[in-house]
Amino acid sequence: MLTDDHSELISDLSGIVCDYPYVDPEEALIALVGDAAEAVGRQDTPEGRRERTGYVILLYATCWYASARVFNKSLFTSYTEVLDGFRDTLDPTVCTCQAGAHPTGLDSEYGVEAGVSLLTGAGRSVLAEDYDLEDEDLAVFDCEGLLAELADRAADRMSEAYQEIFGSIDVSSLDARFLGEGGGIDIVAMQEAIQRTWEGNAGPVGLWSARRLLSGQLRDAERLGVFLCLWMGVAQSYGGLPPSYARDLAAAFATVDPDVSCDHPKHPWSAVDSTTRSRSRAVLHLYAPDDHPDTPVPAELSLRELWECPVQYAELARSALADIAGWRGMRGGDGEDWED
Repeated sequence: MLTDDHSELISDLSGIVCDYPYVDPEEALIALVGDAAEAVGRQDTPEGRRERTGYVILLYATCWYASARVFNKSLFTSYTEVLDGFRDTLDPTVCTCQAGAHPTGLDSEYGVEAGVSLLTGAGRSVLAEDYDLEDEDLAVFDCEGLLAELADRAADRMSEAYQEIFGSIDVSSLDARFLGEGGGIDIVAMQEAIQRTWEGNAGPVGLWSARRLLSGQLRDAERLGVFLCLWMGVAQSYGGLPPSYARDLAAAFATVDPDVSCDHPKHPWSAVDSTTRSRSRAVLHLYAPDDHPDTPVPAELSLRELWECPVQYAELARSALADIAGWRGMRGGDGEDWED
């Protein structure tokens, strides 16, 4: 019979890997990795080797969520160190399993249930009974070839994700799409890319815009269009973007002076609703009115001086910075995880 602690662990981790957590995923995964780290040094007993099997499977089953949902550098580092520690105790050449004998589906709820159950002899009996497993079926879980493969795959995923989440993202390939002859910026092409939401373009377009603004490589007439593309890149990244994006996005918005005022009762962007299409129509009309005559901005708000008002820039910058701050709360991690 499983202990209450192990039954609770299965419940907690199952909710996490299904992306419906009801405990704090960051705290739960930090605790899991901590327990696994303690087990690395207990490999000279049968109990320790059972723990190795259970924890390798658990780290593998949870690494996919951790690498996509929790933006905590120390957690990523701990996963990799513990997996490497277990890997050093494994010799895949001793595997004598027949082809196809290694179990699949261990990166899911089954992986969590199996991993926790395999930590103890009592848990293994429960797993065998629940899934009608023979002794040889249980023995496969302990195969050093299987465990080495799982440890390698999990460590590789965490390493790749670390770069994606905390590293520097290269969006220079967008130069060919957004820069015209003579180095001018094609705002229309940028908006066409943003409208293709199914391609996940909002973040890369926003990051490219941020870097152009920070570099100063744009003409006066382009600043507003690039700024609006930057703002849309944030506002339309509904699931949040990782620190590898957020750093430059926040830095670009921080260049806007927040302490400004004006006598305008309303600004153009406030007349545009929150859909990608409506926002794009406004920007396309602003930069290519002959080709895109339809706009949600009423005539009385269409003056360029209203578009270029510093107060509108400040309002948009404040809302974007609030969204970026919300990503931190959503994805976790410490302050330094979101900085260089």
